[in-house]
Amino acid sequence: MKLKKWVRIGLIVAMIVPLTACGTSTSRKNAASSRPKPTKVVKTPIEDTQFMMGTVVTLRIYNKGKDNVLAGAFKLLKAEAKEITVNQKGSEIDKINAAAGKKPVAVSKDIYPMIKAAYYYSKNSDESFDLAIGPITSLWHIGFSDAKVPTQQEIDKNVKLVDYKKVKLNDKKRTVYLEEKGMQLDLGGIAKGYMTDQVKTYLLNHGVSTAIIDLGGNIYVLGDSPKGTKSGNWTVGIQDPKASRGTAIGSLPAKNKSIVTSGIYERYLKKNGKVYSHLMDPQTGAPYQNNLMGVSIISKKSVDGDALSTATFDKGLKGGMKYINGKADQGIGAIFITKDKKVYVSNNLKKQFTLFGDAGYKYGPATDLK
Repeated sequence: MKLKKWVRIGLIVAMIVPLTACGTSTSRKNAASSRPKPTKVVKTPIEDTQFMMGTVVTLRIYNKGKDNVLAGAFKLLKAEAKEITVNQKGSEIDKINAAAGKKPVAVSKDIYPMIKAAYYYSKNSDESFDLAIGPITSLWHIGFSDAKVPTQQEIDKNVKLVDYKKVKLNDKKRTVYLEEKGMQLDLGGIAKGYMTDQVKTYLLNHGVSTAIIDLGGNIYVLGDSPKGTKSGNWTVGIQDPKASRGTAIGSLPAKNKSIVTSGIYERYLKKNGKVYSHLMDPQTGAPYQNNLMGVSIISKKSVDGDALSTATFDKGLKGGMKYINGKADQGIGAIFITKDKKVYVSNNLKKQFTLFGDAGYKYGPATDLK
């Protein structure tokens, strides 16, 4: 059997806290009850693909007559992308960074929860994820035409500015203050996940029950698969981190779930024969150095998956798996892939994940996690 490449109905590949939920469970129930009744589900979706945020975004809606909703979802994405882009003059994040060491900056109700989520994971991960990583990501700038390998002196200077504890949030005034001049927020490690969740809510609020949301590999499968399976599950492929997007090493069933993957070969800089990943260690100010090649996070909320897919790289295989297994009660699981092509699956996904025999990967021994 040839290695599967999936891109159509029900088959997707992802290379890949209640904190951001607004209101109480009662208000969420009220919001759900006020939503319009979904239209008929069809097997051929209406879809659109656009390039934004430096990646390819594809939305597929399987409910009939939702062309306007599709357009509205892209309008929402563009509006939020404009406000979170680093070094985008006039964006909310740019205003916060420009005011570092000077004054707090008021933030919109749409963007503030994203910053709160990023702060939460900076603390929860013991700084494996840090929303104040901006001085380092802007220094290397991997993924852009001016990417470079900075000197150790430059790294040492900038890494001192990476400290989420110096990011002060005021919930009442909805302000953000960076205490030290030169500090910078960079929400690239969580933004696509947060925006995926925003699109999901938008679709539900406009009578969509079945859809695929794909923000450059941040995948969310909404509702029952249109293939009409008894379980309603979609079959989701897990991306081979060394291959072109769409090549899977295995699969698992999912419904109303997010699949996010971070991989060292997704964006990188090659210099003097050495490959530098875009995934930066907040402690060293340089790309992570361990045996991980890719991490896929399966979660109920994409914002969680996005942050955790980055944080686990810092912790490595053992620490990362322990961290994820500790979140099983939140419906969060993970699949780790190492550079020597071994696969490790979190406890709650072992019975669900299927590794393709011809993918060139094999399960790693349990002793590697001890």
